Amino acid sequence: MNAAINGVRVEAEAEALVERAWGELLRQEAVRRGLLPQVPVQAAPELRDAEQQAIHAMLDEAVPTARPGESECRRYYEAHKARYVEGRRVQLRHILFAVTGGVDVNALAARAEQALAELKRPPARFAELARELSNCPSGADGGELGWLAPEECAPELSKALFADDKAGLLPRLVHSRHGFHVIEVLARENGRQLAFEEVRGRIALELAQGSRATALHQYIRVLAGQAKVEGIDLEAAQSPLVQ
Repeated sequence: MNAAINGVRVEAEAEALVERAWGELLRQEAVRRGLLPQVPVQAAPELRDAEQQAIHAMLDEAVPTARPGESECRRYYEAHKARYVEGRRVQLRHILFAVTGGVDVNALAARAEQALAELKRPPARFAELARELSNCPSGADGGELGWLAPEECAPELSKALFADDKAGLLPRLVHSRHGFHVIEVLARENGRQLAFEEVRGRIALELAQGSRATALHQYIRVLAGQAKVEGIDLEAAQSPLVQ
């Protein structure tokens, strides 16, 4: 696919086009600032190591990293204590109704809701329904997934599984990137709450990275607003990375 930044063609596969366009936008800004030589080009060149270093140096100067203070880190810790628990895990089983190309999502969700409703009534036939309905290989084992920690789950599943300390059938479907899940928590290990002093450095790094990412987005979008952008929506970019 093709796009253009200030008349310079940007060529890449669809999934890489936006990021490549960001790189060209930054290259042109580095040229404008005199950090890179001004060489006439018709198409965006591949960025060599020296050019990437110059662009990163430009970004470091234009968007310095803000270091969070002690009080800011402590407030974040108090608001997100659940994130800082060591050894937390759940034993579970699930029935996956996978969303695949061409599937009727509404009909699939309705079938998943029907299975969930059936499992709320005795006698519960979880293993039987998992073998019959699940699109996950675990269905052959009655849906058993064993023990999982938060970092071993898709974010959507982790949020649902570790929202409280209860066991049993989750009362609602969980929708993940894979589809709709009927989930039963068989057992829990709640782990140990880490003290603020144990995670202060980790929190400071997370906050600094988040702040810098936001500032970089703002800075590059200002550049995009000043440029002639054709054939691409730079607002679709997820991260201002330079390839």
